[in-house]
Parts: sequence; structure tokens; C-alpha cells
Amino acid sequence: MMHLRSGITRRTNETMRLFITTIAGIVIGFFLGVSFPTLSLTKMNLTSGIVPSVDLRALEDKYSGLSTQALLNMWSSLNHNRGTRSQGHKYKSHKIWVPTNPRGAERLAPGIIESQSDLYLRRLWGLPGEDLVVRPKYLVTFTVGYDQKENIDAAVRKLSENFTILLFHYDGRTSEWEEFEWSKRAIHVSVRRQTKWWYAKRFLHPDIVAPYDYIFIWDEDLGVQNFDWEEFIQLVKKHGLDISQPGLEPNSGFTWEMTRRKERTEVHKKTKERSGWCSDPHLPPCAAFVEIMAPVFSRDAWRCVWHMVQNDLVHGWGLDFALRKCVDPPHEKIGVVDAQWVVHHSLPSLGNQGQAEGGRPPWEGVRERCQREWTMFRDRLNAAEKVYFEAMGIDPPNSTAH
Repeated sequence: MMHLRSGITRRTNETMRLFITTIAGIVIGFFLGVSFPTLSLTKMNLTSGIVPSVDLRALEDKYSGLSTQALLNMWSSLNHNRGTRSQGHKYKSHKIWVPTNPRGAERLAPGIIESQSDLYLRRLWGLPGEDLVVRPKYLVTFTVGYDQKENIDAAVRKLSENFTILLFHYDGRTSEWEEFEWSKRAIHVSVRRQTKWWYAKRFLHPDIVAPYDYIFIWDEDLGVQNFDWEEFIQLVKKHGLDISQPGLEPNSGFTWEMTRRKERTEVHKKTKERSGWCSDPHLPPCAAFVEIMAPVFSRDAWRCVWHMVQNDLVHGWGLDFALRKCVDPPHEKIGVVDAQWVVHHSLPSLGNQGQAEGGRPPWEGVRERCQREWTMFRDRLNAAEKVYFEAMGIDPPNSTAH
């Protein structure tokens, strides 16, 4: 009997404690609630990116029994994770990365990329789309000294508006050329004592000269009395030549048989050389060969040749025997235009830009380096091809350059 009364008394005490605790909580909650100012959710300006679009008035009415602060706490808790994920996704989706863009431009939208340029001269006023009355299709470059001004003037005067003129000045004398009217529309680049292949490697990048169908990289001592630029290009196109040159007048001093002008023909692509000079009739110097004094390249051929030009081998000797690497088949794509020919005056003007050493004249040191570069280029080319063929499991040929 005593045990039963004790159990009833314990339950009564627990009930009373629960009742008192509940009343105390209600009272405390009431005073806390009224201590906050009234806040209407319908008057809040919440950023749409954080809180999604909802009927806030209906929400406020539905939970009118809760304090405004409690309602905000609940809403923030419900949307915390979703908001974090949404912001992270939005941030990542607005970052651009296009692996197929040119190297270094992967972070740009493809539509804004200009991967190529040109040498067109533009105005400083007006609309860009109205700058060019004519877009030149061909680029002619000469590496010049002022002493050869008359020869260059004779050549440039025969050019039409289809040609961009670019002069590389190895003697630093540029302002004197202003005596010629055409000089005002030419581009002048001046660095003392440099060769045309030094200039070509640094200023004729394939992406810079891409708008031009053909690129002429000529010496300064070529006579053009019997040469027509436009006719030459028409013959190049007619015979499918990617690498070419005009024929050389037979009396132009020493020339290879391949580059000597042939009579009664428009173009020739092969010849007979001295006994023992050609191991294969389809290889230089009997075919697939032009000299480096007056080469003309198609756009695609120059893109390949530019990569083969060595940074430190500035004279280009040996390059003429390797040009065939850049076209296929070379004995069909390389040729000499006989119907348009030039005279090589053989003026050693650049040779005089050398330095006299050990009592020797300047030109001797220049010629010595030319010969040394020829050997270096040939060795580099052979070594590079040997490594490639061996990596491919192919027996390399005995020699890849003359």
C-alpha cells in the first residue's frame, strides 16, 4: 500500500514540473518576441539570386504564429545548402576554357579571338571597315642598303596595288628613302647588320603574312628589266608551283643549271647538272630546287619553311637544298619561271657589313660564316630526321640534305 502511494506521488510531481516549465517557457517566449520590432517580409528586398521567387505574403500569413526573426531563421536554414550549391554552379559556369583555342587563349570566347594579323596600313580615323580600298594579295620584301636605292626603285615602280612593299634596312638608313613617292606607303623595318633570313624569321611569321597568297623574299641586287610581277604570278599558278623563282639571265655569273633561264619554255622543273652532282634526277640540284636569292613562296609553303629557318643561322645557306621538305611532290611543286627572268648583279653589299679581323677584309669573314652555317644546318637536319625515323622504327636514309 505504501509502495503504491509513493508511485502516485512521484508522477504528480513530474506532471507539476512539466506544467510549470511549459508556462515559464511561454512567458519567456512572449517577452522575447515583443522585444523585437515588427518586420514584414513582404517589405524586404531580398536578392533573387539568394532567395528564390515565392509568395512572401502568403508565407507570412501561414506562419503568423511565429516571430519574424524565427521565421527568417527557419527560411535561412532551409535554403542554405541550396544557395551554396547554386552559387558554386553559377561561378563555375561563367568561367571560359576552350582547349581548342590557340595556346594561351583558352580563357577567351572563340568569337573574340584574332589568331592572325596582316601588314595592311590603316587610318587613324573613320570606320575600320572603310580603311582598305584594296586588299593587297601579295607581299614583296627586300633586304636593302641605301646604296642600292636605284635598283630597288626600278623594281618597286613595276608593282601594282596588289602588292604590299616591305623593306628591311640593314644599314639603318630609312629616312633617305622618302625621296621616292612609293616609300610613303611601304613598311620600313630597320636593324643594322642583319640578313634577310634574320628578318624573315622575326617579322614574317606565318600568322602575320597569312592574308597574302604569295610572299617574295628577295635580295636587293636583282635587275627586273625583263620581269613582270603579275605575269610571273599567273605562270606560278598555271604550273602549280608552291616554291619558285624567276629564271636567271645566263650571263648573271655563276648560277646553278636549275636556276638558269631556259629559252622557249614558260617554266622548267628539272635539269641536267654536271656529272656526279645529282644522285637522283628528282632531287636538288637537278630538281626540287631554287636559290635563296629570289625565292617566292605560297602561303602554305612559307608556313612550313618558316619553321625550318633556324634562329641563329642567319645567312640561310643550305636552306635551298631543304625547301623540298615543305611540299609534295617537290619535283612538281618547285620550279623556275623562264618566261619572266631577272639579272643577278652579284653586288656584295651585305658582305661589306661584316667586320675586318686579322687583316682580312669584312666580306671574307661573312663568307666564312656562310659556309660554316651550311654545314651546321645540314648536320642539324640530318640529326633531326635520324631521331625521327629511329623513333618510328624506320631505317633512316643515308642523307637528307646535299
